[in-house]
Amino acid sequence: MYKNSKHTVLFPLLLAAGVVLGLVLGQYLGRNTTTSQLKGMLSRMALPNNKLSYTLSLIENQYVDSVSMDSLAEHVIPMLVKELDPHSVYIPAAEMQALNEPLEGEFDGIGVVFNMATDTVIVLNVIPQGPSDKAGVKAGDRIVEIGDSLVAGRKIPQNNVVKMLRGPRGTTVRLGLERQGISDLVEVEVVRGVIPIRSIESAFRIADGVGYVKLGQFARTTFDEFRKALASLRAEGVTKLIFDLRGNTGGFLDQAIAVANEFLHEGQLIVYTEDRRHEQLREYADGKGSAQDMEVVVLIDEGSASSSEILAGALQDNDRGTIIGRRSFGKGLVQRQIPYSDGSALRLTTARYYTPTGRSIQKPYTIGDDADYEEDLWNRYRNNEFFSADSIHFADSLKRVTPGGKVVYGGGGIMPDVFIPADTTDVTKYFVEVAGRNIFYRYTIEYADRHREALNAVKTIDELQALLDSDKTLVDDFVRYAARKGVAPRYGDIARSRRLIEAQLRAYIGRNTALEDNGFYANIYPVDNVVVRAIGILKEENEND
Repeated sequence: MYKNSKHTVLFPLLLAAGVVLGLVLGQYLGRNTTTSQLKGMLSRMALPNNKLSYTLSLIENQYVDSVSMDSLAEHVIPMLVKELDPHSVYIPAAEMQALNEPLEGEFDGIGVVFNMATDTVIVLNVIPQGPSDKAGVKAGDRIVEIGDSLVAGRKIPQNNVVKMLRGPRGTTVRLGLERQGISDLVEVEVVRGVIPIRSIESAFRIADGVGYVKLGQFARTTFDEFRKALASLRAEGVTKLIFDLRGNTGGFLDQAIAVANEFLHEGQLIVYTEDRRHEQLREYADGKGSAQDMEVVVLIDEGSASSSEILAGALQDNDRGTIIGRRSFGKGLVQRQIPYSDGSALRLTTARYYTPTGRSIQKPYTIGDDADYEEDLWNRYRNNEFFSADSIHFADSLKRVTPGGKVVYGGGGIMPDVFIPADTTDVTKYFVEVAGRNIFYRYTIEYADRHREALNAVKTIDELQALLDSDKTLVDDFVRYAARKGVAPRYGDIARSRRLIEAQLRAYIGRNTALEDNGFYANIYPVDNVVVRAIGILKEENEND
């Protein structure tokens, strides 16, 4: 495995130093300063190991035209960082907020969930007690005007609409709303406020005694969210847990450690990191976790990376629970975010992390070959890995054994204890076409409009299921709608994909209620073979007790 050389890691620091020293030298040389001290500085910069700084100084002070050193740095730093590992990255100041916001746990806005599938801003949900709720915005409203700007039917990019709705807390934005039953626009003024970003997308009782938690990322608030979700599930009689980390690309390392601590017993190793000097930092469970007695199944796939792999690896290596799904991404590098004075930052890899048995799960990479690294998942697909565990091979040198005698491997992600192949059995051409044309979403938005009063009255999953069960023509009505939108029915395909179609419709409709993602996942899981298998494993364990 590649190790960063001393000079390679120092490149970004030398660049920053070169820019600063170049500016200083420019000022002094412009005054014809000839002191021996300055000559010494210039002489030292001319040394080979300071070639980068020296070159930058020459450009600033002797190049024929005036050059913006800040602009030059914006081009040079990314090229330098590209010569490191695939996860070290330079972040320009303009991109910092967008990258950090999902991890910080909040933003300033008006507190609505909306969609623009029909080139109209349709409010799907209003955050309870949020700014829009207090101003009288309702689910189902169309936002026609924002301030003095018409936004309906203008093909305005969704990102631009988001920027118009967001703004500093305490500021006011006027909305012109189109509402069913009202002929004129309804005008409201919303005072922007703090809107929480939830890292736990869903948490509900999925079966008798079994809870389901879907974690989208490890944000600054993840541990607190998880403890609250766990307490709520316990109150409903949950003693077993399905923890879904599929598609979770990671986030804050300390949050993954804190969540793992909830499951592990005192003294059990969670993770350790090792830096370039081979100095290790080890994290152990403190024995105060609130889920030490819970049976747990963790779901992972090729989209589970970094902190997700730390959590899955900690539980697997301590023989705690069962890991099921497909092999995870394979990111075992730790980044430190180092800020620059202009608001930009360098995310620099400063250590590798290892699971309790000593596994490095970082997959191989070649310096400067990001393309090959990024194609790894596509190569897994081509090699049939998504469908067969026999397609996955590990070197014997990467083998480790857990305290309970289970064999695990490092060198490229977490391999689950139970492999579940991707299920495409009922995916037909008809299903692919209606999904690809976004017809599911468009239909369910119109469905929600027609049944808005009933959907707004839904408060529990049981109420949602009862409402959806009462509609016996849902799939047939959808097929007619799809035909009107240009997708002719293929009745053989429809019969084969009927369960998938119905689950998708119910899930999207469920998301259009106050239940939000709980309404979605409560209806999609029956056609999710990984979740169904997890429920089966937990029930089998109960029968064997």
